[in-house]
Amino acid sequence: MNLAPYPLWASLVYRIQQKMKGWAKPTTVSLAIGAITDLSRSRADLLVENALLRQQLIVLYRQLKRPQLTNGDRIRLVLLARCTIFWHQALHIIQPDTLLRWHRDLFRLYWHHISRNRKKKQRISSETIRLIRQVIQENKFWGAERIRGELLKLGITLSKRTIQKYIRLVRKSPSFTHNWATFIKNHMGDIWACDFTVTYDWLFRPIYIFVIMELKKRRIIHMGVTDSPTDEWATQQLREATPWGEHPKYLIRDRDKKYGSRFSALATHSGIEVIQTPFQTPKQMRIANGSWAA
Repeated sequence: MNLAPYPLWASLVYRIQQKMKGWAKPTTVSLAIGAITDLSRSRADLLVENALLRQQLIVLYRQLKRPQLTNGDRIRLVLLARCTIFWHQALHIIQPDTLLRWHRDLFRLYWHHISRNRKKKQRISSETIRLIRQVIQENKFWGAERIRGELLKLGITLSKRTIQKYIRLVRKSPSFTHNWATFIKNHMGDIWACDFTVTYDWLFRPIYIFVIMELKKRRIIHMGVTDSPTDEWATQQLREATPWGEHPKYLIRDRDKKYGSRFSALATHSGIEVIQTPFQTPKQMRIANGSWAA
């Protein structure tokens, strides 16, 4: 057997391996191009990019075959990435889509935390509910406190708010919705509606959006954005929405505490009749977002 060609084949295999390593090596910019690019960035961007790289090095230094990221690592990477527009250039051990998915998961966990019912609802037996309804129907002039006292005599302990809930359900007037629709239809051209809606920034801080809309044309009259709504701020928004004496005859709003005495005083002085919707009647405020239909 001839072994003479072996060194030649070994040298050829070695050269092929080195060539493949060169092909597989990630493409990087030169030092001069990288330095010129860094000159256009702010100091804050460079600091955040260094922090992103440092966090990834912490993960790699754990000397595992596959880097394992903890929940703390994910949160820190998400928060750091939100501080610079060059975050996608500083990621090396994860993909940008992965970081965006972590941000969506974090937002979902935040909403799950604030929307869960922390107080355990008191369970009422069906017999007690039927008794409450019977007492309400047979005694139409009794209030929640009187009904609560009568139930205490029978050994049934309920809160006043619970009884008020069943009073609203049993004594719900079917004519109110009809009267409301008639009022809206007759004064459609003279009505504005205002309401607050809430959104959140990337740090989950609430941002309040105030909108005033003309009901007939579904036209946005005025809109304002703030992170701390007060009576003074809401009053200034109404003042800006009614320049040169232009104002509606009626202004519909809910009973939010953001509308204070100054807001009501300005409306009265301007000749606007403020109509407050009843408690716990969200259907009456549907007109504020344009979804109400006569």
